[in-house]
Amino acid sequence: MNLEYHVTSLVVHAAPNAVTQVRNEIDALIGADIHAVTDEGKFVVTLEGETQASILSNVEAINALNGVLSSSLVYHQVEPIEEKSEETP
Repeated sequence: MNLEYHVTSLVVHAAPNAVTQVRNEIDALIGADIHAVTDEGKFVVTLEGETQASILSNVEAINALNGVLSSSLVYHQVEPIEEKSEETP
């Protein structure tokens, strides 16, 4: 089985009056981290996961949040994860 590690970054723009609510809802997503937020509603977010589908699911969830005006994908990287054999300590 091919194991992968996905990391994506995006900029999310939310309505200024929804910043707290959007922050709380993004924080609740598994694999999501908020790195910066402005009072004007701009967020820098990274998403991490084992599949492209998990990343896409979180992007779609963010886009569907009340108060989110837009999101822009900035970066996406996929790295293979090597499985350790049982003989390797």
